[in-house]
Amino acid sequence: MTTPDVRPVDGEADLLHWRYVHNLVVPPCALTLAEVRERARRNHLEIALLDGEPIGCSTVRPPAPATARDAAAATVIARVLPAHRGRGLGAHLYERGLRHALALGARTVETFVLEAAADGLRFAARRGFTEVERYPLTSAPDARTEVHLRLAAPGDGSAGGGA
Repeated sequence: MTTPDVRPVDGEADLLHWRYVHNLVVPPCALTLAEVRERARRNHLEIALLDGEPIGCSTVRPPAPATARDAAAATVIARVLPAHRGRGLGAHLYERGLRHALALGARTVETFVLEAAADGLRFAARRGFTEVERYPLTSAPDARTEVHLRLAAPGDGSAGGGA
């Protein structure tokens, strides 16, 4: 298999590729192109391409100023299309995102996974994430549940994988 090209989203084509992967992996949270553009202004988005075709994407939401509740928490989310899972791409995307979050000053890292995404929940658990809460996605017509997970000590070397 050719090595995927993973890079920050830059330009309209990358925004469309990022949206394509996001909407296939998280259909209850499908985004419009305008919503993706807005997210790209506030967050660090990356796209993974294989032979020019999108196969994965990631999001890093920078940490807000620290409060007692969030402890300078950043959010790192890696998404990989089903046909390309189990080959290390999710771990690669997550590790890149984790490094970026730490460089931004994150002391805590969080992620969100659909409850129905058993692979994603196992992936996060293997990397030390623990559940914070579960809540229904009110925007989803089928009221799917999203799981909020937290990695307490992201800089201690124990977080060598993906979420």
